[in-house]
Amino acid sequence: MRTVSLVPQKSQSVSVNLAGQQCTIRLIQRESFMYMDLTVNGNPIMQGVPCLYGNRMVRYSYLGFVGDLVFLDNVGQKDPYWEGLGSRYILYYIEESELVQ
Repeated sequence: MRTVSLVPQKSQSVSVNLAGQQCTIRLIQRESFMYMDLTVNGNPIMQGVPCLYGNRMVRYSYLGFVGDLVFLDNVGQKDPYWEGLGSRYILYYIEESELVQ
């Protein structure tokens, strides 16, 4: 499992290499939830997916992403909110070998 570095901003895009995949992760805070877009090697994999505590973001290998992403809360079990990104709310990349099939 690897941490993806985030900063406490309402909207941000992060470029990161995950298991040889050049990824762009876009996060945007809305009133209801924080939402994620994921692009891998220039191909959109998912768009507008709500970020929920402990919930695998991608879930399906047929989407073309190796591994998965998950937000965890260092204090409790709340859904991520922009003010705590990078400290309270951490985004983790889970390698394919670490996933339970």
